[in-house]
Amino acid sequence: MYAERLILETDETGRLKSVPRLPESGRFEAIFLRLDDPALVVTPKQRRTPHPGLAGGAVESGNVIDSAPAAAWNLPK
Repeated sequence: MYAERLILETDETGRLKSVPRLPESGRFEAIFLRLDDPALVVTPKQRRTPHPGLAGGAVESGNVIDSAPAAAWNLPK
């Protein structure tokens, strides 16, 4: 199985402008993505930051490594 990318265009009534030629006696699966859909336009994401009220709220109290036996950490030997 291999993938082939085809970009198909439609006219104002939604009909294909040209139908691609396909091999005979074949089975095909098609997934259609609308290329000019504004919902599909990728915009750069903003960097997420924690809420200012959480700043400095985490306190490490004790040795984290000793909180579980060494065998539970699954460390390489």
